[in-house]
Amino acid sequence: MKSKLIYGLTLLILAVSSVNAKPQFGKSQLFNDNWKFTLSDVKDGANPTLDDSKWRDLDLPHDWSVEGIYSPDKASCTGYLPGGTGWYRKTFTVPETEKGSKTYIYFEGVYNHSEVFINGTSIGVRPNGYISFMYDMTPYLKYGKENTIAVRVDHSLERDSRWYSGSGIYRDTYLVQASPVHLDLWGVYFKANHITNKKAEVSVQTTIINSLDKIAEVIILNEIVDSKTGKVITSGKKSIKIDGQLKSASQQTLTIPSPEKWSIETPNLYILRTKVMQGNKIIDQNEQKIGLRTLTFDPDKGFALNGVWTKVKGVCIHHDAGCLGSAVPREVWKRRLINLKETGCNAIRLSHNPQAPDVYELCDELGILVMDEAFDEWEFAKRKWITGWNVGTPEFQGAASYFNEWSDRDLTDMILRDRNHASIIMWSIGNEVDYPNDPYSHPVLDHANINQPVLGGYLPEHPKAERLSVISKRLAAIVRSLDTSRPVTAALAGVVMSNETDYPFVLDITGYNYTEDRYAQDHAKYPKRVIYGSENGNSMESWKAVRDNNYIFGQFIWTGIDYLGESGEWPSRGFYSGFIDFGGFLKPRGHFRQALWDTKPVTYIGTYPQPADKKQISTDAWPIWNYKAGEMIRVVCYTNSPKSKLMLNNKQVGDSKNLDDNTGVIYWDIPFQEGKLTVEGMDKDNHKICQYELQSSENPYAIKVLPDLTTIKNKKGLAQVVIQVVDKNGIPVMISEDEVTCTIEGPAKLLGLEASNNADMGNYRDNVQRVYHGRLIAYIQATGKTGKVNIKFSSPWLKDGIVSIESVE
Repeated sequence: MKSKLIYGLTLLILAVSSVNAKPQFGKSQLFNDNWKFTLSDVKDGANPTLDDSKWRDLDLPHDWSVEGIYSPDKASCTGYLPGGTGWYRKTFTVPETEKGSKTYIYFEGVYNHSEVFINGTSIGVRPNGYISFMYDMTPYLKYGKENTIAVRVDHSLERDSRWYSGSGIYRDTYLVQASPVHLDLWGVYFKANHITNKKAEVSVQTTIINSLDKIAEVIILNEIVDSKTGKVITSGKKSIKIDGQLKSASQQTLTIPSPEKWSIETPNLYILRTKVMQGNKIIDQNEQKIGLRTLTFDPDKGFALNGVWTKVKGVCIHHDAGCLGSAVPREVWKRRLINLKETGCNAIRLSHNPQAPDVYELCDELGILVMDEAFDEWEFAKRKWITGWNVGTPEFQGAASYFNEWSDRDLTDMILRDRNHASIIMWSIGNEVDYPNDPYSHPVLDHANINQPVLGGYLPEHPKAERLSVISKRLAAIVRSLDTSRPVTAALAGVVMSNETDYPFVLDITGYNYTEDRYAQDHAKYPKRVIYGSENGNSMESWKAVRDNNYIFGQFIWTGIDYLGESGEWPSRGFYSGFIDFGGFLKPRGHFRQALWDTKPVTYIGTYPQPADKKQISTDAWPIWNYKAGEMIRVVCYTNSPKSKLMLNNKQVGDSKNLDDNTGVIYWDIPFQEGKLTVEGMDKDNHKICQYELQSSENPYAIKVLPDLTTIKNKKGLAQVVIQVVDKNGIPVMISEDEVTCTIEGPAKLLGLEASNNADMGNYRDNVQRVYHGRLIAYIQATGKTGKVNIKFSSPWLKDGIVSIESVE
């Protein structure tokens, strides 16, 4: 009998404001402003009396690596940018009235090897740079007086990642004040036990901490509220006792009538309101948005969301945003995720670490499925390339140095923090930790066709592959002890070798990286195994392996967004295979993928000179129609229309073409003639259902400014301003490389200019940048005051682009 995994669970997200991700207890406030920073390992950096007056003033989040200079003597794996050791300091006062309360400091992420001090006393260390963590500052505070918090961040081992990590306190930080009896951090666990169209039976587990020395009696009230009407739909109340200096969990079961389910198309939300009371007094509370949905994984049928069989059309993404590095504002993530979803993408894999809470919350809001991943390496470090991806001699710094000591806690904290998000459909405990001979080995490598590079056959001196079984069993058990509402998975790089161990059999569902040729044979050999592509290339063949086989439920393309690091040989900022570039703009291969994944009619044309090898077909053709008269040009079309015809200046050129299901690309070779090039997508009855146009441009004439917002919040609100070089007729000049200067007057600052040129190793933090494909994006952030912000973009010989944005309360 074949197995079927069915899960019902719910989603947690907080309000839509920029402080959504705040800790879910007490009174929390952003603690980002007015820090001091020095990029040096100063002696006595934690000493409150240290003179830090000459240190730099800054606000968090902050990534110092991206502020550095690209240099070929730095490592290609981390984008030719520097690491180092830095100190952060901040003074603050806790009023006398807070005596008897608890005061905590909460960090969403610090990369890496951080140590936190309060008034000179160390209160904790955390080596993992991607895990959120919190410390109790209460015993070390001076009430009514100035307190000093200091954070040492040691990224001196700067070649410790296969991709760009960034350095510093690069996510939000919160100060949390709470009653001595309060909700635990991540202490509300919401899970659906059974969902039908008539009702949903859900459980809410609430964990309370009692820091007093005596028994505390409290009442826990949970209410589920209709987010549209504000009406309480259902509620439950329970009294519990918690012994002194302990924590206690209480569970309640609630019923929601006629539930509106969360889905990709309609991510419906409710509100869960939790109150902790002593008598009639509320001593703690939080309010979270929630949603309901079911997951089904079947070895023959694939994946179903709410009972609807669905192909997962996913991409892998890292956590940086080009010139912003790893300190990425929520608004930037939102634009990127919306652009990804426009391609037909419905899922992301968070490669290869827990990411900022903003990302999960946006996926909850937008209806995007998530594969949450904990580790890229286990007990042994992977190869880190220094002079170019897969070039030269690698080094072996990395997270493996603290895996044995910290992995249980890191994985636990990831699950506890993220387990209420409905967008998350699976937990990954590792990425490519089974790469053959890097370092694990097995005798099967002497005679197996693994379809990927291996450092020789079986290497008996290497660690035995059976270690994969031991570690995966431990990690999977941790996940299942904290959440049984999602499957445990991993992304396997050497499935042939791993099949000789218990590793794949420990998992609930099994991810295959780039080994589509194994799908059919492993489905036949292991009929109870649920298989999917956890990392895949952008080819038509890899998609057809999913599309044409019900038993393969989806794929995750490498990669959704261009990212810093894992760079090629100098000059190269990063890995450039994304659907979206550093600036968040859709690339030609994104259009190609949209033609494969989108359900609405779409079409696109790009061009390049006719290749010598006339069989060469590119999925990276840019929308340019400027060449020499008569030059033979290949016009490629990415479309899902059954038929297409090409028009040049309103006259058809060449024959109409049928959709090509072998390559996903159709093309025409035509001599260049200036004017308007149009492709029309048609249905089977030759009715036009979509079209795409290119227009020859004249010389660059002006800068066109396209802000995404005309008003921003004065407290760190962000405008993303696209600028495009155009000719005198307003046609984009894609071949422009003009240098643009940005000047700002008013209460805002420039965070960065991103043109998305992977080979440009210049300064991305000043106010001057050369456009690429005729465009760039400017990130403009409010600085705290209200008023008009006047922004000018200028370039020699071009008409200025000017826009005004209002900074408001």
